[in-house]
Amino acid sequence: MKSIQFGGRITQAHKEIYQQSVNWENGKFKNLEETPSAIDWKKIPGMICKQIKGHKYGYPKGKLPIEPFDADKFYSAKSNAQFIWYGHSVVLMNLNGKTILIDPMLGEDASPVGPKRTKRFSENTLDICKALPDIDLILLTHDHYDHLDYASIQILKSKTRNYYVSLGLKRHLMAWGVEENLIKEFDWWDKADFEGIQITFTPSRHFSGRGLTSIARCLWGGWSFKTATDSIWFSGDGGYGEHFKTIGKELGPFDFAFMECGQYSPDWALIHMFPEESVRAAMDAGAKKVMPVHWGGFNLSYHHAWFEPVEDFIHHSKQNQIEFIVPEIGRVFEYEQELDNFWWKPFI
Repeated sequence: MKSIQFGGRITQAHKEIYQQSVNWENGKFKNLEETPSAIDWKKIPGMICKQIKGHKYGYPKGKLPIEPFDADKFYSAKSNAQFIWYGHSVVLMNLNGKTILIDPMLGEDASPVGPKRTKRFSENTLDICKALPDIDLILLTHDHYDHLDYASIQILKSKTRNYYVSLGLKRHLMAWGVEENLIKEFDWWDKADFEGIQITFTPSRHFSGRGLTSIARCLWGGWSFKTATDSIWFSGDGGYGEHFKTIGKELGPFDFAFMECGQYSPDWALIHMFPEESVRAAMDAGAKKVMPVHWGGFNLSYHHAWFEPVEDFIHHSKQNQIEFIVPEIGRVFEYEQELDNFWWKPFI
């Protein structure tokens, strides 16, 4: 029996919708720049061995703590933009009076159908889904397991009003019981005005898939948010490319950017940025202040220690004189704050 984790099956009707996109070619979505393959299949056996062995410092010493959700703090905004980071790429925003949740993978395992479990650095994270308030909008960048989680969606769907998702991802949510009329799919550069917030789906250099038959059958990207007072960008997963300059030209500058930084390796250098590339991408896009995400949740790369992405990101941010912020997991923060207390050091 096919696992519910794989999500929705692709039908001919889906393909007829996808092929209307200029980014769909020969039965799958493609990157803007030539990216030979998401994975070099000849390297698979060696990569599996390295992944099973893991990195010497792949996990923190002890479970990373998460501050419990405090509605009073989250909604007593001094500005029009407040945020909480829940590790990896999960971001909760109070933006323009709306509660927005990005990539709510709050499950305990990023490899629910894999040969090896990928356990989260923190405990009882699904309880966060239960504690969260009603959600005006969930945004999903792509369908990889570390961004789209069945267990989290099952808890959140009763309290979520709307979903903005990458083109191709709707079929998964519908297979999991989300009503179709609540979901809007986005191709790259598609825009929507969500109650005073202009939201744009921005391109990235990555891939997608929840199984061998669904690779690149869902688009991937990031999200831009524009209000009367704030300009925010969430880069999404992906390798470095010329698209960052285009994003900056079309939508920048940005007051604040959440930058993918973590789970990189020379074995897949084109689809995940190294820290120096992440900082360079932020500069290309015109971000005034940055925060590294895609770390602090899971060990998905045997190439680096669990804390290495954030420390290298800080190093390159300082070298390039770009402001950064690194809040504790679960902390309510505003991007104007200065948070560089290196809270992760005791866990190294």
